[in-house]
Amino acid sequence: MPLAVKAFIAPLIVACAMFMESVDANVIVTAIPEMARAFGRDPVTLKVAVTSYVLGLGVFIPICGWVADRFGARAVFRTAIGVFVVGSLLCAASTSLGPFTVARFIQGVGGAMMVPVGRIIIFRSVRRSEFIRAMNYLSVPAMLGPAVGPLLGGFITTYLHWRLIFFINIPIGIAGIWLTNRYIANSHEEHPGRLDWFGFFLSASAGVLLLLGLSLVGGELIPQRVAFAMCVAGALMVVLYCVHARRVEKPLLDLRFFRVSTFQASVLGGSMFRIGLGAVPFLLPLALQEGLGMSAFKSGAITCASAFGGMFMRSFASRVLHRFGFRQTLFYNAALSGIAIAACGAFFPGTPAWVIWAVVLLGGFFPALQFTSLNSLAYAEIETRDVGRATSLASFVQQVSLGLGVTIAGITLELSQYLNGHASVQWSDFWPAFVVVGLFSFLSMPITARLSHDAGTEISRGTRG
Repeated sequence: MPLAVKAFIAPLIVACAMFMESVDANVIVTAIPEMARAFGRDPVTLKVAVTSYVLGLGVFIPICGWVADRFGARAVFRTAIGVFVVGSLLCAASTSLGPFTVARFIQGVGGAMMVPVGRIIIFRSVRRSEFIRAMNYLSVPAMLGPAVGPLLGGFITTYLHWRLIFFINIPIGIAGIWLTNRYIANSHEEHPGRLDWFGFFLSASAGVLLLLGLSLVGGELIPQRVAFAMCVAGALMVVLYCVHARRVEKPLLDLRFFRVSTFQASVLGGSMFRIGLGAVPFLLPLALQEGLGMSAFKSGAITCASAFGGMFMRSFASRVLHRFGFRQTLFYNAALSGIAIAACGAFFPGTPAWVIWAVVLLGGFFPALQFTSLNSLAYAEIETRDVGRATSLASFVQQVSLGLGVTIAGITLELSQYLNGHASVQWSDFWPAFVVVGLFSFLSMPITARLSHDAGTEISRGTRG
């Protein structure tokens, strides 16, 4: 197959799977109020179900690099799609919050392998000078998920039944498996080495205890002392893993990659931005439906505006990076992204729908540039032989950040509701949550400010093959 065709087809196949995952995520958040009523729960309580997907990611993402090297990227990618589809069917069959949370965890297991292994496939399929173009091939179809998901989810939830939304994944998953079998080579390392099982135990325990504990803080599902104990235990596991990683030659999550300035800025600095990015898809549909009284379909029609803003920006993201470089782009755009996220908290009853739509559109414009820039910069100075292990670390931190965004947004929303003395969530409870998660984007600025002016030049200007 010609190189130009391969550079197009591999990102497109991976995008097929990411589209399925993206549609699923956006369909679910649009349907949360209706699902909460079906389960007899407060809508904010369903943040546990949203976070449970990230728990699956937190447990299994650390081994994705080793598994892809050991069994082959195609085999793992194909299996991951199948697991995700099975999880979708279980979600549709759930009758209470408990089984639904478990089903979302199973989906997370599939997603844990699907997204990072898909990135490995992309990295191994294209030249480094073509990397940004390949990422755009991957990103644009994936951005259709936030556009299609809210509309489709809102329509199905309003006019049919929320359980039907999970059947959307079946045809997409089947198509993804077929395309993977036909066009993607089963590349793997001849000597992947041994898996760091103790490191896997520590990192998995840290992710589950910390994220689950935080998601249960302020709720009524378990005693609060148990939730706080889980948080403390999770933090302890993080410390133990850091000690363990220093003592072994090839740890599961190699923290030494943080010594690479571009990787550090992308992953650690980007994690602050991703907290806000992860919170918005959870907060916005709730604010529009529970706060402003919109139907699921109308809220979906407004929520999808951010996807159009993102697609517009992604069409010329490479030109922005070529003109200004990674350092200036990431630094100033972090502030613009934070402001755009916080602006979603300015809505109140009576706000014209076109004003809300315009603000949400802007809320997708700047974060999309930040997202594309961060993903490209992460691998600017990573050698090809290390991309699998670097991807495991980057994906783990990124997904945990997205989960923290949902958790922090939920805690802030519950605290605001409590302080305002509201029996149920009201529109005035949402603005503090949007402001808090928007401010996290500003915390990435000191990290990106330490980048050199020419950081990532070979990526942004295509000077390396």
